[in-house]
Amino acid sequence: MTDVKDGIIGFAIGDALGVPAEFKSRDELKSYPITDMIGDGTYNVPAGTWSDDTSMTLATIHSIIETGTIDTNDMADKFLKWYRNGEYTATGKIFDIGRTTIQALAKYELRLDDAVNCGGNGEYDNGNGSLMRILPIAYYIYYKQIKDDNKIYKIVRDVSSITHAHEISVLGCYIYVRYCLLLLDGKDKFESYNGIKKLDYSMFSEYAINKYSRILQNNISDIPEDDISSSGYVVSTLEAVIWLFLNADDYNTTILKAVNLGHDTDTVAAIIGGILGIYYGSISIRANWKTTLKKNLYILDLCNKFDKVINDSV
Repeated sequence: MTDVKDGIIGFAIGDALGVPAEFKSRDELKSYPITDMIGDGTYNVPAGTWSDDTSMTLATIHSIIETGTIDTNDMADKFLKWYRNGEYTATGKIFDIGRTTIQALAKYELRLDDAVNCGGNGEYDNGNGSLMRILPIAYYIYYKQIKDDNKIYKIVRDVSSITHAHEISVLGCYIYVRYCLLLLDGKDKFESYNGIKKLDYSMFSEYAINKYSRILQNNISDIPEDDISSSGYVVSTLEAVIWLFLNADDYNTTILKAVNLGHDTDTVAAIIGGILGIYYGSISIRANWKTTLKKNLYILDLCNKFDKVINDSV
């Protein structure tokens, strides 16, 4: 059985590898590829610094540790501590946050509405800002042995909707979580991919499902790299992640390939890093990346506490 730290460390390292290259084009990175964990770059931060992706993921984990359950208001409270006070950051400073996330947190803070009612629900609110923090929910559902499709859907929908409530964002999170659940169950990556294609998606509109047709109705792994986008649009991010994973041989070469796709490098690398960590184990990750990762002992401690909470009897 996989350890929680496999996916979370794999995620954080992918994030830190991608931070210096964010917004760089694929052509630029082909000429000057990222080959190691470096500092400076886009945000001029030290090597091993992770972004909002890992911060919000750790805040989600901390919420589950403290509440023992899925409490979306508590999660939103912790997101505000990150946004306002720099908690859950690598260096004490926040340097990256998406527009939709800012708007949702402001709405929650100012109106004191329930967090699930604060996420953006417009067509242009479908960035990858909830997909990038949904991995802990897969662990929670798996270890709490939640099998009912409707319960899984409701948990994913509610957690996504803290910031991203449109069904396209929710569906992206749902596909990713279900894929992770199959992998956590020990299934092969191709068997798991076929598994997510066979799921019942009747809780989503045909319009939303069709957005993911390259994943759900075709074989995404056969699409040429030039036709894979690595933008911040949730559909494109998930396509890139599953394409990378199905064409992967190991963690280390694949995570660098993710970064060198360019554009939203930290988020694509973080999300694929979570899957690669589950599948290949954190033991397979280059040792110098694990030691260079900022606050690595803090992340491991949170993982250990998270593991104890979600392994308690239901």
